[in-house]
Amino acid sequence: MAKMIHSMIRVMNAEKSTQFYQDILNLEVKRSLNFKGFDLHYLGNDECDFELELTVNHDKTQPYILGDGYGHLAFSAQNIESLHQKAAQLGYRPRPVKSFYNDDELVAKFFFITDPDGYEIEIIERSEQYH
Repeated sequence: MAKMIHSMIRVMNAEKSTQFYQDILNLEVKRSLNFKGFDLHYLGNDECDFELELTVNHDKTQPYILGDGYGHLAFSAQNIESLHQKAAQLGYRPRPVKSFYNDDELVAKFFFITDPDGYEIEIIERSEQYH
C-alpha cells in the first residue's frame, strides 16, 4: 500500500510563497534543503502529515507557465467565511464563496484563491465528505 506524502510546485520567491501559505492555510516550513542550483521547502501543519513542497530554481528569472493541464490544490478548513474575509483583508483577492449542489443536496461550500505564482488553491469547508 502507498501513502501520499507531498505535492510539489515550483515558485519564484520562497519568502512570498511561504508567507501566503502561512497566512491563508497556517502552513509552516517544516524543513528546507538547499542545493547548488535549487532549494526545497516543505510546508505543513499539525492537521495532517501531507506536505506541500515548494521548489525554487535559482536560475529561473521569468514566471513559470502553468499550462492548461494544471487544476488546483485543495485544502479543507473550518469556517471558510472567516478565512475568506481574512484573505481579502490581507489583499490576496479570493474569489466569492460558492455553494455546489447536486440537485437539492449541498455537496460543498468553497472558494478559490490564487497564490503568488498563479497556482489555483481551493478552500473547501469541512464536512462529512471533505475532512
